[in-house]
Amino acid sequence: MSRPTRPPPPPALKPTVTGERRFPRTGALLGGGARLARGLHPAAWWLWALGLATAASRTTNPLLLALVIAVAWYVVLARRGDAPWALGFRLYLWLAAIIVGLRVLFRIVFGGGQGEAVLVTLPQIPLPEWAAGIRLFGPVAAEQVLAGFYDGLRLAAMLICLGAANALANPKRLLRAVPGALYEVGAAVVVALSVAPQLVESVLRVRRARRLRAGRQRGMRALRGIAMPVLQDALERSLGLAAAMDTRGYGRRGATTRGFRIGTGLLVLGGLVGICAGLYGLLDGTAPGWLGPPVLVTGLLLASTGLAVGGRLVRRTVYRPDRWRLPELAVAACGVAAAAGVILTGQLDPANLHPPLSPLSWPQLAALPAGGILVAALPAWLAPPAPRMVPA
Repeated sequence: MSRPTRPPPPPALKPTVTGERRFPRTGALLGGGARLARGLHPAAWWLWALGLATAASRTTNPLLLALVIAVAWYVVLARRGDAPWALGFRLYLWLAAIIVGLRVLFRIVFGGGQGEAVLVTLPQIPLPEWAAGIRLFGPVAAEQVLAGFYDGLRLAAMLICLGAANALANPKRLLRAVPGALYEVGAAVVVALSVAPQLVESVLRVRRARRLRAGRQRGMRALRGIAMPVLQDALERSLGLAAAMDTRGYGRRGATTRGFRIGTGLLVLGGLVGICAGLYGLLDGTAPGWLGPPVLVTGLLLASTGLAVGGRLVRRTVYRPDRWRLPELAVAACGVAAAAGVILTGQLDPANLHPPLSPLSWPQLAALPAGGILVAALPAWLAPPAPRMVPA
């Protein structure tokens, strides 16, 4: 009887240096053609969303605004994960629909008759003389209804862009990138972000325990039995978080003078004011040219200087810091391309961004702004898929 043959030994692995970690390259294909799942840098998603929001803020063309909403929606569906913050995009869609409805309703209630195409005439409510210039109801013109719809759609598109950033970017990873000078603000935001998930988790755990004990109380009696354990659990978690933060050195400062701290604070505050003013000038097409990019760049320089100087006072380490790779740069560039296309169209053909209401005409869709907005849809393929919390 022949003896069974032994299986061949596995191929020898190439030795590596002690402590060396080998990761697949970004975008490498696994077996079956699946891309490596990893979390994109949250700042890249925010730059992409802000670029789309800038494009939406500079136009009232409903075709371009609908394209912005469609692009943001598609990218969210393609690249969001299953984390709690990624499941709240539907709320932003509902809020956007409410905003559009309210804008149209306000146009109907507070004088919508400035126009030639009267849709319907509602009974007008007379007002006293001190309210001259304000009209309640009366004739409703199509021009004013469309104006309210265009304005509401613009606000809705900007809100959906910000909602897309919240659904795609990990807020905890974004806080890890906060400069050291803002560590106190970062700690407060970490605690605030952890409150709601902890309360939900505590409520689910208490309700599960009550079902195991055959608790059948409903209404206020059930609320009384759930509230106390939930508050106790939340308090214990807060104390544990405070102890962990104190152990890791939160609140430690270096030896500095009062004048140095005041100077650093003034630099950061002045830079933030400059950034706000520059963003306002960039988003508002009617603002003077000097209020846009020049003020924004000056504010960024001041804020960066203040944060860099103040960050030296705080000594901290970051476990596995997020790095900017090729997908991050590509996603941010797509958002910049969307904003650049609309801004350039405003310089060359501003009538295309704001369709006339009198006379009524169908809005036109130019190739330059539409192409820039369509470029913002590329992160649905350029960005790696988000990692799943629960394996499929």
